[in-house]
Amino acid sequence: MSRELLFSMLSLLPLAAGPALSGEELPLIPALSPSPIASILTVPVNGDVNPYGVAFVPDGFPYGGILGPGDILVSNFNASSNLQGTGTTIVSISATFNASLFFQGPTGLGLTTALAVLKNGYVLVGNLPSPMGACSGASFTGVGQGSLLVINRFGQQVADLTSSVFLNGPWDMTVLDNGNFAQVFISDVLSGTVTRLDMAVPATDADNAPRIPVFATTIGSGYLHRCDPNALVVGPTGLALDPLRGTLYVAATGDNAIYAIDNAERTFRSQGPGRLIYEDNAHLRGPVGLMLAPNGDLVTTNGDAVNGDPNDPSELVEFTTSGKFVAQRSVDPAQGAAFGLAVAEVGHTFIFATVDDATNLLDIWKVNP
Repeated sequence: MSRELLFSMLSLLPLAAGPALSGEELPLIPALSPSPIASILTVPVNGDVNPYGVAFVPDGFPYGGILGPGDILVSNFNASSNLQGTGTTIVSISATFNASLFFQGPTGLGLTTALAVLKNGYVLVGNLPSPMGACSGASFTGVGQGSLLVINRFGQQVADLTSSVFLNGPWDMTVLDNGNFAQVFISDVLSGTVTRLDMAVPATDADNAPRIPVFATTIGSGYLHRCDPNALVVGPTGLALDPLRGTLYVAATGDNAIYAIDNAERTFRSQGPGRLIYEDNAHLRGPVGLMLAPNGDLVTTNGDAVNGDPNDPSELVEFTTSGKFVAQRSVDPAQGAAFGLAVAEVGHTFIFATVDDATNLLDIWKVNP
């Protein structure tokens, strides 16, 4: 199976404006139900732990595989040994809150928060192999470059995309998905950069490995990135795209700040880190996961590797795109438990999901009107 990233030039197709946001007046965190409506164990049979990425299967996803619209996927970063960067599995959680194994890759992958599901029937997931579970020095000794796996709706890996420039430690991801064409935004933790992949997406097939032409551009750079004794690595992490404005928001963990990259869908050059929109030592504690809430606010998870405070552990933090703090909420009394998060409209209500990697649970919340 090819590990070469194909850089075939694509003409950018017209992009959908994206769905209109609902409930504009309603902040997300205060609207969460008092406790999760479900807490699902994410440990599969092989014992993988440390859930990282969270992604909903979107409407329009093709039937006939082992996933359906509204299912939630969770990627595991650690193997049963609990060594960081060795997990190999993706678990799926159905609408009835049943967990099952969707994918298991070869030993030592280290599946990251870079997890997304495309409408044409593919799952994308990044990996950052760390066979010894440790990282050291400016050259990130002990950590591999990683790659982006492409998995079809049957749970079969069909491609493995690599690039030492554009996929250098794929750590988090968000997508703008137009079916046959997708823009995939990836934070590269080993180089402190953000990449956009313009990708042609063929229809998913159980038997044939697709040819996936990709054109890659570095659109963000200059984020602090380093090894970390607790988090393994620290660098640009969570990404959230506002498709109505073409703005990509970046959670820069090491900088303890949130930046905005304008014209992210169209630019063909790096904008450095972008515009600083939120820097708040009273509430930010090494932001990792990031998403756009239904009302247009941003919500991040505190990883506690930077500016940690045991009195404020593992928090969700909500703020406006103009940099005004809105609300916060702890998801676990231990530090470093909050990571991936996602929200989706399921059955005319919004469902919010976030991992607790101290307890290896996916907490699922209803957003109250």
